[in-house]
Amino acid sequence: MKVTLAKTAGFCFGVKRAVHMVYDEIGDLPVFTYGPIIHNEAVVEDLKERGVQVVESIDDERLVPGAAVVIRSHGISRNVYEALEKKGVRIVDATCPFVKKIHRIVEAQSEEGRHIIIIGNNRHPEVEAIKGWCKTPATVIETIDEADSFHAPASEKLCIVSQTTFNYNKFQELVEIISKKGYDIRCLNTICNATEERQSEARQIAANVDAMIVIGGRHSSNTQKLFEICKNECENTYYIQTLNDLDLAQVKSMSNVGITAGASTPNNIIEEVHKACLK
Repeated sequence: MKVTLAKTAGFCFGVKRAVHMVYDEIGDLPVFTYGPIIHNEAVVEDLKERGVQVVESIDDERLVPGAAVVIRSHGISRNVYEALEKKGVRIVDATCPFVKKIHRIVEAQSEEGRHIIIIGNNRHPEVEAIKGWCKTPATVIETIDEADSFHAPASEKLCIVSQTTFNYNKFQELVEIISKKGYDIRCLNTICNATEERQSEARQIAANVDAMIVIGGRHSSNTQKLFEICKNECENTYYIQTLNDLDLAQVKSMSNVGITAGASTPNNIIEEVHKACLK
């Protein structure tokens, strides 16, 4: 059996940076992450065993002055950031630089009076954070129906940005629908380069194999997008979190198998799946 492992599989720059920053903070003083640092249960559990705790609210009583709070790569809203400062905690900002750039863009564009359109998942923490840096109300669009039904006054000026892990082809499709409505639009493709490369490579591999394995957390947006892309190219596409989720007998009946993984998937999990398929 031939096994092709995507070169772009696994931790992206932003996630790797954030995880390393958490491990670097572990010591005698309390360390918290604002939300799970990564959409991977194995990593979160390992950090928990080392004393790192997760907080989900600014009102958490554990947030006492001097405690270290690591902001995950998804970022947080301006209001939450300022509330943490008032708490007197030590903020360790691990927001992905690509996400931080979007915060600056929407802040500046909304100050100019532009209506911000965020192409992405409204329930995703990255999108929630981006909305929190807009000076004016923002609209989140994820589907063709939502793009079709979007309406604003004819004089409205728009600025379109994207969640960093959004499907690039779908982003283009939604932007085209909105552009035909005749608004004054400033469109900025803020999809991370690593995301585009990962999606493009996964699509290419999936189109040329009998089965495709996509590894990543169930709550990982970028892994879900990878699965959708691969499924469109290869009917036998399997979404797994670890090797335990994979039916090896079924996979080994195939002559040509591809493997990719989301940006939150540690290398050791990828390697375990890769070696098991090669045996």
